[in-house]
Amino acid sequence: MDDDAGVRHPIRIGISSCLLGQAVRFDGGHKRDSFLTETFGAFVEWVPVCPEVECGFGTPRESMRLVRVERDVRLLTVRTAVDLTDRMAAYARRRVAALDAEELCGYVLKKDSPSCGMARVKIYGTGGVPEKSGRGIFAAGLVERFPSLPVEEEGRLSDPRLRENFVERVFAYWRLRRLFSGRWNLGALVDFHTAHKLILMSHSPEAYRQLGRLVAQARGVNRADLKRRYTEMFMSALTVIATPRRHTNVLQHMAGYFKEHLDAESKQELAAAIEDYRRGLVPLVAPITLLRHYVRVYDVSYLAGQRYLAPHPKELMLRNHV
Repeated sequence: MDDDAGVRHPIRIGISSCLLGQAVRFDGGHKRDSFLTETFGAFVEWVPVCPEVECGFGTPRESMRLVRVERDVRLLTVRTAVDLTDRMAAYARRRVAALDAEELCGYVLKKDSPSCGMARVKIYGTGGVPEKSGRGIFAAGLVERFPSLPVEEEGRLSDPRLRENFVERVFAYWRLRRLFSGRWNLGALVDFHTAHKLILMSHSPEAYRQLGRLVAQARGVNRADLKRRYTEMFMSALTVIATPRRHTNVLQHMAGYFKEHLDAESKQELAAAIEDYRRGLVPLVAPITLLRHYVRVYDVSYLAGQRYLAPHPKELMLRNHV
């Protein structure tokens, strides 16, 4: 991240209020998440939202759940079966529209919530085991209005690979918003795309090729359409989880830039570090650190400009665990 850029352009992330420790749960409690509040929170500005409290349901309150009624899914209170669907849906439309002004770069939702759950929320029927196929009413409105916004549930963030992916997407989206927020030209887009080529390769080689063609043909594309298409394609590519195999391909590609610089022993050391990562013996940070060293020593300008080497703050130590 650029020096003090986070101060000039804060990275604002929407979040379910209970995850910050606010006592807004139906039982008057919270679900404070230490990674979000203490670690990630040092680099972002939170925008807390609790749909159920803001909708006027109060705290504490009767618990609610999604229930299939004929062909429709409704939001009902558990004990009294009061239907709150229309009230929540109307609130969600207003609140999601208002979030447009917050210039969010991501959102963290509370898993399993009938209002905030992103996926696999229980839908109850007339009997038997509830099906885990629902999405919270507020979450559905959020995703529909902001289809390219990085969105994740706090439960899934316990998976190191999903956590690294989400944070990478947040910072990439932040940089993309900065690119398109002012007066931009094709040259600025080319620079952005060039800096993110290896990131794209690590996620989806096919998307890397498609975006390359879009940028190459950009002079013939309407400016607004180009912004929309690039944003959709770029952020969609980053939702594909970068696998060890694709990371290994990128690492080997980078190593090729040093074949004229390194002696035989150094080449062997670098190849061994990449192979150890491929075999799962060391985390991604190990070969990346060695490559960063060689980029600095031999001043390889193309690699020095690659965001792949620093997609998010090193203090988060996300690549120490993937």
